[in-house]
Amino acid sequence: MAKAPGRNALFFIFITVMLNMIGYGVIMPVMPQLIMEVTGEGLSSAAKWGGYLAVAYAAMQFLMMPIIGGLSDRFGRRPVLLTSLAAYSLDFLVMAVAPVIGIIVFARMLAGAFAATFSTANAYIADISAPEKRAANFGLMGAAFGLGFIIGPGIGGLLGDHYGPRAPFYFVACTGALNFLFGLFVLPETLANENRRKFEWKRANAFGSFKQFAKYPAMLPIALVLFFGQIAHWTYPSIWSYYAEEKFAWTPSLIGLSLMFVGLMSAIVQGGVTRIVIPKIGERASAITAMSVTAISYVLFAFASQGWMVYAVIAFSALGGLAQPALQGIMSRTMPANAQGELQGAIAAVMSLSMVIGPWVMTQTFSAFSSPNTPFTLFNVTLFPNGAPIYFPGAPFIFASALEILALATLFFAFGRIRRPREEAPTKT
Repeated sequence: MAKAPGRNALFFIFITVMLNMIGYGVIMPVMPQLIMEVTGEGLSSAAKWGGYLAVAYAAMQFLMMPIIGGLSDRFGRRPVLLTSLAAYSLDFLVMAVAPVIGIIVFARMLAGAFAATFSTANAYIADISAPEKRAANFGLMGAAFGLGFIIGPGIGGLLGDHYGPRAPFYFVACTGALNFLFGLFVLPETLANENRRKFEWKRANAFGSFKQFAKYPAMLPIALVLFFGQIAHWTYPSIWSYYAEEKFAWTPSLIGLSLMFVGLMSAIVQGGVTRIVIPKIGERASAITAMSVTAISYVLFAFASQGWMVYAVIAFSALGGLAQPALQGIMSRTMPANAQGELQGAIAAVMSLSMVIGPWVMTQTFSAFSSPNTPFTLFNVTLFPNGAPIYFPGAPFIFASALEILALATLFFAFGRIRRPREEAPTKT
C-alpha cells in the first residue's frame, strides 16, 4: 500500500542515483588494467574490448529503460528500485571476481540493465513531490548525477593504485548492498493500487520515442545535431583512460584526478555559466559558440604533448557544455506546449542511441592508431588492411572534431528551417 514517504526516502533516491553514477565512473581509471589482466593482451587490444563492454552496457540500458519504467507502473516503485539495486550490487561483485573477459561482458550487460533505474527514480520523485517542489527535487537528482561522476573516478583511481584494478568493483558492490539495506527500512511504496496500469510490451519499446520526430519534421535536423555531437562526446568516457595511459603513462589515480576535473568543470558550466551566458547572448549564439569550442578542443586534445596541457584544454572545453541546454531550449520553444513530454523522451532516445554507437567507434579507432600493424575494420568495412598508416593515439579526437563540425553544419541548416522565436533574443542590459 502506498503511504506518505519521510525525508529519508528522498535521501535514499539521491544516494541511489549518485551511487549509480559513482559505479559508472569508479571503474573508468582501472578498466584498462582489468581487461589486460583477464585477457593477457596489450593496451590496444584492451581498448577494443573496452568498446565492446561500453556497447553492451549502453545497449542494455537503452533497451531496458522503458521496460523498467513500465514495470514500476505495474508493480510499484519500491520493488523495482530495490530489486534493481540488489542486482546491480551483485553484478559488480561478479565483475570483481571474474576470471575471464566473457564473464565481464555478461556482467556489464546486467549492469546496464539494472542501471536503467533513472526513469523509476524520476517517477518516484514525481510521486512524492508537490507540484511547486518538483523542479527543485529534479534538480537535486541532477546534482546527485553530477556529484557521482566527480567522486567516482577519484575513488576508482585511488583504490586501483593501492589495491589493484578489482578493488573499485568491490567498493561499488559493498556500497550498493548497504544502500539496499537502507532502502528496505526507509523506502515506502508511493504508487497506489488504483494508479497502477497493466504492463504492455508495445509501450515498453525503446525505439517508439523516435516516432515523435516524424510528427514534427522541423525538429529532425536538431535531433541530428544532438546525435552527431553526442557520438563525438563519447570519446571522453570511452577512450580517455586508454589514451592517458598510452600517451602520458598516467596511473589510475592520475586518470581519476583528470576525470574529476572534467566533472568539476562541467558542473561549474552547467550549474552557473549556462544561467548567465545563454540569457545574455541567446540560445543560437550559445549553441554555435559552444560547438565551435568543442571542435577546437578535440583537436587540442589530439595533439597535446604534455599532461599539464590536458588540464588547460579541459577547462577550455567545458564551455562546450552550453550546447546541449541551448539546443534543448531551441527545440522546446519550437514544439507545442502539449508535446514537451514527448520531446524530452525523444531527446533521451537520441542520447541513448549515441551511447551505443559512440564508444564502439572511438575505441576501435584508438586501437587501430595505437597499434598501426593491426588491420582496421569499422562497420564490417576494412579501411586499413595493413594497419593504420601512422601511430597517432589522438586519432579518435580528430574524428570527434570532424563529427562536431558536421553537427555545426547541420545546425546552420536547421536554423534555416526553424523560425527564430521572439523570446530567444538576447536580453538587453
